[in-house]
Amino acid sequence: MKIILLGYMGSGKSTLAKALASALHLPFTDLDDYIMDKEKKSIKEIFESKGEIYFRLQESKYLKELLDNNNNAVLALGGGTPCYANNMELIKKEAVSFYLKGSIATISQRLRSEKQQRPLIASLNDEQLTEFVAKHLFERRNFYEQADETISIDQKSTDELLQEMLVMIKKDYSK
Repeated sequence: MKIILLGYMGSGKSTLAKALASALHLPFTDLDDYIMDKEKKSIKEIFESKGEIYFRLQESKYLKELLDNNNNAVLALGGGTPCYANNMELIKKEAVSFYLKGSIATISQRLRSEKQQRPLIASLNDEQLTEFVAKHLFERRNFYEQADETISIDQKSTDELLQEMLVMIKKDYSK
């Protein structure tokens, strides 16, 4: 079984996917890390040197590569991955997906402390950040909500979220 965590940046996809992979004794892959390893450049460098279209094409290619192998795994996607190149159709066909859903307030709060590590939002003030998050969540909601499961992250610890996911996996997806 392949388990995919998707959602907006700051929703905790990588952190929770690592914890879930450990709990299930499965390998963990962060798609952004996988892309950087394959391309030998940071995501920022890929965007700057080759543009977003090139990045999205590579992202889709590498997602397909990860989903095509026969190994069970836990994957954390980039925030935009489900929204491009029919990636969501592929995800629905090949994996069990979890949307880590956060409110605008929760996501904005989390991102405020991470702005310098995230080039997309580094130059935004708090008000602009909240507007940016609200706009993106609205635009991406239709893709995110196609996930098999939706888990609200608001006011929950990583451990609480992990336990919630493990119960769902055991109940609905273990054979």
